Order: sequence, then C-alpha cells, then structure tokens
Amino acid sequence: EFLEWCDEDTWAEWVDGEVIVFSPASTRHQDLADFLVSVLRIYAEARNLGVVCSAPFQMKLERGREPDVLFVAREHLSRLKENYLDGPADLVIEITSPDSIERDRGRKFVEYEASGVREYWLIDPLRERAEFYQLDEEGFYRPVSPDVEGVYRSQVVSGFWLKVEWLWQEPLPSPVRVVAEIAGVDPALTEAFERALRGEE
Repeated sequence: EFLEWCDEDTWAEWVDGEVIVFSPASTRHQDLADFLVSVLRIYAEARNLGVVCSAPFQMKLERGREPDVLFVAREHLSRLKENYLDGPADLVIEITSPDSIERDRGRKFVEYEASGVREYWLIDPLRERAEFYQLDEEGFYRPVSPDVEGVYRSQVVSGFWLKVEWLWQEPLPSPVRVVAEIAGVDPALTEAFERALRGEE
C-alpha cells in the first residue's frame, strides 16, 4: 500500500511501520543530485554497466528507502521492478542536509551495510565534505579516501572516478565535460562537441 501511495511526486520512506515524509530539497541539494545522476547515467549507459535511478525511487530493504541516487549493476537488474528496487542497490549516494545527516550517518549507514549495498557515498554540500565507503570481505563498510590528487575511484562502477572538487564548484561543471575527462577524451574534441550542441559553428 505504501508503494502505491508513494508516487513520483512524494518523497517519503517507510520505517518501522511509519511513513516519514521529507522536506523539499534545497536547490543546491537538487543540483548536486542531478549532476551525479547525469554523470553516472551517461557513463554507465555508454559502457552498459547498469542503471542509475534517483529519488523518489524506492529501494525496498527491511525498510523502504529513497536514496538520492542509486546504481544497479547489470548483473543485478532482475531486482529492478517498475516502481521499486527489490533489494539493495550496488551503489547508494545520499546528499546530506541538516535534517537528514543523523539518519544518513546512523540508521541508513547500518541498514545499507547490513543489506549488502556495496558502496555508499555521503556528500555534505554544507561542509563541503565527501565520505566514501566500500564493503569489505567481511561485509563491513571501510572508509576509502580519495588519492593525493583528490580523486575517488569507484569499486562498483568499473573504471569510474570522480574529482571531489567537482562537487563544490559553482556552478557545477558540465556533465558532458566530466564524463569526457573520465573517459580520456581530448579536451579539444569535447569543446567541439559542446559547441555543436549549442548550435555554434
């Protein structure tokens, strides 16, 4: 009944028999979510790695959760139903806000770990802080730091990496440019492609 009620215009979760309805996201929160969805979706679709979904799409675990962004690997697409994901995503991204940070670091962290979400990103735009966790062989999250150049490399999305500084730029960088850089495309070709998209000669 909750899944039928919770449509695409409703942002809520089912927790211990209680419906929790969330406040509308800020523009910064939404812009950041849209950026991550765009970059991951372009990359994952181009390489046929899996599917990227965003809130308010339900991930059905012991509780019904609506991560800001989730990625389901190709080998687990049988979990993906029309209106919800039946089981854990391979990657979950939560963009924290003052009223969600306790849930994102607490109950959700524990739930995602126990349910087998293989990779969990916590993005805090207010403090400009990004945390990345990957499941170890014993099924526990271990923190993974970006390298000395500030680059984080995903374990779940094959070949995907992210410069953490991209997340704090104003305005956020072009998803096309970001994916092109990840793929190693010549910057001149990327610029020519973007000019063509804008209808410029």
